[in-house]
Amino acid sequence: MRLSALTLIVPDYDAAIAFYCGQMGFELSEDIDQGHKRWVRVTPPGGGAGFILAQAADARQTAAIGDQGAGRVWLFLQTDDFAEDRARLLAAGVTFEEEPRHEVYGTVAVFRDIFGNRWDLIGT
Repeated sequence: MRLSALTLIVPDYDAAIAFYCGQMGFELSEDIDQGHKRWVRVTPPGGGAGFILAQAADARQTAAIGDQGAGRVWLFLQTDDFAEDRARLLAAGVTFEEEPRHEVYGTVAVFRDIFGNRWDLIGT
């Protein structure tokens, strides 16, 4: 078994695709119209588990946008070239909350996506 995807609740499919595939460099792996909703999968360029983008369908789901981690960093993006990927994300308009710092597991900096989700960019 392997983890293939996680659901990420977003306000709008197309805005999410534009951000994750445009600014963050993810790949649009699937976009299937199911009539009442879409099956949209985006995956990071280096592989690994991707996201199923789920457009919020009610008030409870809308309230969870950007807070699925309850304010904690809950998404972790691993990179082999921290400086290059951080610079690329900054140039694409991604906002970092801090300067890079060194931890026992690598160089790390926290950033938020356009929906408010907190991420760690981690370089080995």
